[in-house]
Parts: sequence; C-alpha cells; structure tokens
Amino acid sequence: MSNMSLFDLTGKVAIVTGGNGGIGLGIARGLASAGARLAIVGRNAEKTRAAAKVLADESGAEALGLVADVAEESQVGAIVREVAERFGRVDILFNNAGISIRKYPQDLELAEWRKVLDVNLTSAFLMSKAVYPQMKAAGGGKIINIGSLNSVFGSPYATAYAASKGGIVQLTKSLALSWVPENIQVNAILPGWFDTELTQQARDQVPGLNEKVLARVPAGRWAKPEDIVGTAIWLSSKASDFVTGVAVPVDGGCSVAP
Repeated sequence: MSNMSLFDLTGKVAIVTGGNGGIGLGIARGLASAGARLAIVGRNAEKTRAAAKVLADESGAEALGLVADVAEESQVGAIVREVAERFGRVDILFNNAGISIRKYPQDLELAEWRKVLDVNLTSAFLMSKAVYPQMKAAGGGKIINIGSLNSVFGSPYATAYAASKGGIVQLTKSLALSWVPENIQVNAILPGWFDTELTQQARDQVPGLNEKVLARVPAGRWAKPEDIVGTAIWLSSKASDFVTGVAVPVDGGCSVAP
C-alpha cells in the first residue's frame, strides 16, 4: 500500500456537524479534497446549503447540506437516515457542532448551562449512537469529536463550554473502548485558538484576548481552519486504523508551553 493511498478517502461518506463555517467547513474542505462525499449539517438553512454548494463547486465531490438541530434525537435520526439513503453508507462522522455562552458561573442560568451541554456534548453522543449501526454494518468507521484546549484547561468565563469539552474527551475514550470490536475508531481533536466567527465574538467580548493569545501560543499566531485539515484526514483514513481513544491537540504548541 502506498503512502498516498493510506490517506485516500475516495468512496467514503462523511458527516460533519457544524460544517457550514469555521473549523467545520475547513474539515469538510479537507475531506472533500481527499475524495470523500459529504453531508454537512447546520441549523442555518441558507448558510448550510450555500456551504454545500461551495464544497461541490470547489472539489467536484458530492456535498449534501442538511438542516437540523443535532441536540434533538428525532432530527439526528432523520439526517443519518437521509445520508444513508442518499449515499448508501456512513463511514466518517465529525462531531463539530458547538456554542459558547460567555458568563462567569455565578451569572450562568441553568437553561444556558443545559443549552451548551446539549449542543456540544449531548449532540456528539446522539450522532455517534445514530451512525453506529451504519458503521457496524460496513465493517468499521471513524468518529472524530471536536474538543478544545478547554477540554484540558479551565475557563472562568466559559464554565459550561469547558465542562462540555472536558466531557467530549471522556465520551471519546468510552466510545472507543465500546466499539473497538466493531473496528470503529473514535478519537478527538483539541483545537487551540482558531480564527473563526466564534472566536471573533470572544475577542469582541473579552478585552485583551487577542494579545493574550498571541503571547500564549508558541507559534505566534491564531490558527486558520486549514491548519486542522491534515489531522482531520489522518483520523478519517486508514492511516489511523490502530489509533483510538486519543485526543490530539492542534494548537501551535500552546498545550505544552510553560
């Protein structure tokens, strides 16, 4: 087997939640460039369908835009069925959907806590559970959960977000152990500070954040969505067939810096 074929996703079908912008769209672009057919899922219908068209136009790959709230079990089941009917299989799942509500814990309402946990963590469980029968029937699959540096570090102004992303790592380990007999590898990526719409809001809301990030990241810059592509393709491909239950930082050295 050639080194290139290890990373070839031709014939594979991938679902990317939150795939209509930011890191999710960067991941979808990378998977398409490696040959995968794609279904991207988002709550904004116009943005999601526009992103699917861009992917198809750029890569020539089939790209389906689906509108759903992935924290709702009935909607999750419907989109997985639609992908399986359209493409005949599901090989790769990226659980990337996420939100943050930036408040100190004493100011956070219970409804806000539940909303963040549902979108960031419960959705990953629901989506993974829904694709499991498809992957088992196909003889294997890849599930990649998008965590955060807040999976490891605390955050005084994003309590629910940090808790949800810590949960992503433990969910990843548990699913990996549960489904290794079915040849389903489950891993996580922990992005550092990426320049996206979500972090632009954070920069607007948290004074001095931009300067703090630049000082904290050894690489000396914010990451771009394309910086995650190589890791995403590796964890989606045969190249990672003996890798499961790990959380890989993509952070410019931030997590190992003193």
